[in-house]
Amino acid sequence: MNAVEEGDLIVRREGAAGVIRLNRPKAINAMTLEMSEGIDAALDRFEADPEVAVIILEGAGDRGLCAGGDIRGLWESSREGGDLGARFWRQEYIMNARIARYPKPYVAFMDGLVMGGGVGLSGHASHRIVTDRTKLAMPEVGLGFFPDVGGTWLLSRSPGEIGTYFGLTGQTMNGPDAIHAKFADAVVPAAKWPELRGALTRVGPAASPAEVSRLINSFATGDAAGPVAAKQAMIDALFGFDRMEDIVAALKRDGSEFALAALKTLNEKSPRGMVVTLKLLRLARTASSLEECLVREYRAALEVFRSDDFREGVRAAVIDKDRNPTWSPPRIEDVTLEMLAPYLAGIGADELKFN
Repeated sequence: MNAVEEGDLIVRREGAAGVIRLNRPKAINAMTLEMSEGIDAALDRFEADPEVAVIILEGAGDRGLCAGGDIRGLWESSREGGDLGARFWRQEYIMNARIARYPKPYVAFMDGLVMGGGVGLSGHASHRIVTDRTKLAMPEVGLGFFPDVGGTWLLSRSPGEIGTYFGLTGQTMNGPDAIHAKFADAVVPAAKWPELRGALTRVGPAASPAEVSRLINSFATGDAAGPVAAKQAMIDALFGFDRMEDIVAALKRDGSEFALAALKTLNEKSPRGMVVTLKLLRLARTASSLEECLVREYRAALEVFRSDDFREGVRAAVIDKDRNPTWSPPRIEDVTLEMLAPYLAGIGADELKFN
């Protein structure tokens, strides 16, 4: 083993594997700007090292891979008129795109909680492993935000309206749900991970993606559809609209237990966040690349960072924890096209650019 850093991020080579371990277990490995920069540096190092055949991404502790970004730090910077949002998301989104095109097999172990920024680190990987303990979610609408880190790209490529449902409600996927939604590739019981991990460190120096897939599948359960998959037809009917008002009306008309539960969940979310999310999801359906979606997400994220809704959403969920945000505007029908426009507008010289 060759350890580089023993702080919030542990980077080392173990046999044929370049290991990246998020190491903030008390914060469920929430991502900071410095961690993101460290991952980039690790990817540089491992790409250049001929003895590294495969990358392993994992989280310290037993609670999850990563619960998202350092929301408290972003909230503080937003309140002070700072620029952490611009710097953090630029670094993060460029890294998300890099992970998607990384030249070596990149294995993400998505155990426990995998939320927000954790999805950005794992959902674009070449090999995405979920477990019997996985709880994956993109809950950003509850913070006055939207599913970013390429989330609009991933959600828009889920079957039918499954991505619309998960993106708007922020509901949690289990492992098989994540396979069905195309956020993951294989379910491996958490108890089998140490054995699989050991096998990954012993792959040949030129292991192909197909070889790595075969190795992972030899440990996998084969599960590919969770409880949400059984509701596919209902979700497609209820969430197959381009306006939030129409989705809400469909849920009210349906009146089933599932529809009323979804309606209750939506009523707790930011109206502005839901309208922005739905628009970005629909635009993502015709996007030609992940990068195109990330450019659009970066524009919208900068607008979110300036918004009262983001500060209020984080206050209610993370700071005061009263779970009682006061959204602006308070109703979906009050979100106008004029309010939506700045989230979609170009930002000139500040546009996100990829190497």
